[in-house]
Amino acid sequence: MKEALLPKPLLTIDARNEVFICQEESQFYAQCLESMVFKYCDATDTVVEFGAGDGGPVISALLKNDFNGIIHGFELNYPSYELARSNIKKYHLEDRYVVHNRCFFNDLRLEANYLIANPPYLPAPDNNLYIPSLHGGTDGADITKRLLSLGYQNVMLMISAYSNPIEVVNYAADRGYKLVDFMLSPLRFGYYSCEPKVRAAIAELRRRNQAFYSENIYFLSGVLFRKDSESDLDLSEEFIKVMTIL
Repeated sequence: MKEALLPKPLLTIDARNEVFICQEESQFYAQCLESMVFKYCDATDTVVEFGAGDGGPVISALLKNDFNGIIHGFELNYPSYELARSNIKKYHLEDRYVVHNRCFFNDLRLEANYLIANPPYLPAPDNNLYIPSLHGGTDGADITKRLLSLGYQNVMLMISAYSNPIEVVNYAADRGYKLVDFMLSPLRFGYYSCEPKVRAAIAELRRRNQAFYSENIYFLSGVLFRKDSESDLDLSEEFIKVMTIL
């Protein structure tokens, strides 16, 4: 991954509380998109994205492959939306990547071959966080499961090992999905996951065998789910073994 392909925002406390900033995570998301989505799409495919953020991951992945379909990204946070539009224009991708400043869940009639997202996965008792939209419910998996409930044929999601990953895989299987591919990256706990109420929630999930991590790192995985697929292998067992090893 060429880091220069991703926007480099100013790392100030105010900026981090307004726009999600984590270069390492964004770069890994871009790698997952490139390897598990855009590499296999054809020119007629449509992709929808929940939570476009600053647009950096999709832009980086698009610049590295020949995908000529269209991606519709949805981003409620207005500063992030404006930054995404600016970045898309900078790289002349307006005909391939369109970001909408409205709620994804209000546009469920938009048909697509793939749903992609790095969904909010911070566990906490409420959304009173540095960035409220990063709240993933009490176990961090609420938005992830909501996305899987929509029935898209192919769903590529980022899943954290400290946000009840076993429940997520079981939820997907109950809705007819196979886990057909995944990529894994170790990450250090950062600014958002070290917020005190988040760390307390993560520790409680670990006591309930719903979070898996070491003192220094946790695993983040890009996971491709495919619905009602008879030909693909199901890698759910392997995925769970790897994600719960810490």
